[in-house]
Amino acid sequence: MAQLFSRHSGVSARLCILAVGLLVVAGIVAWRSMGANDPARRTPPVQPVAFSHAHHVGEVGLDCRYCHTSVEHEASAGIPPLSTCMTCHSQLFTDQDELAPLIQAYAQQRTLRWQRVHTLPDFVYFDHSIHVAKGVGCESCHGRVDTMQLTERVAPLTMGWCLECHRNPAAQLRPQSEVFTMGYRAADQAALGQSLMRRYHIQTARLSECSTCHR
Repeated sequence: MAQLFSRHSGVSARLCILAVGLLVVAGIVAWRSMGANDPARRTPPVQPVAFSHAHHVGEVGLDCRYCHTSVEHEASAGIPPLSTCMTCHSQLFTDQDELAPLIQAYAQQRTLRWQRVHTLPDFVYFDHSIHVAKGVGCESCHGRVDTMQLTERVAPLTMGWCLECHRNPAAQLRPQSEVFTMGYRAADQAALGQSLMRRYHIQTARLSECSTCHR
């Protein structure tokens, strides 16, 4: 019987499969990158209560840790229980229609289904506490929430965006006392950043290892 395939056909087939695989991966990466920078994705999600950081942080002056109680010692910053909200709203603005879902849920011992603004894939590990301990301000990732009437996502949260910071963390570092300060600006960020890298024992080589974020 005549040979149907040449000796090189197996190699060609493998190269074709590899090329298709690379194209699929490249397409996914490009799609995620374009989606992350799409202004439409910055549209604040609809929440059960239109919570305003601009009012609570910018006007009232609440510290981030009042609501996000675990941000300094756990991977998750935490979502405040309704009892935290009701420490004020059991007395303030109790007749406002906007707060009716909150007050009713608390009275009925139900939870509110808040929509996530910042979401990472399951294969990405992120720890709020280590970033806080090393002097990365909330503003670096979440933006000026003290000016947001409705919370929106301002950072793409792509792998490239994270690595840009991990390769040059000095540009984002601030004293730990200023981590929760909105609008903080150092007189000389370059000098301060290098000083804080030494003080906080930050090693950029370790930050760029795959296992740092993928565990």
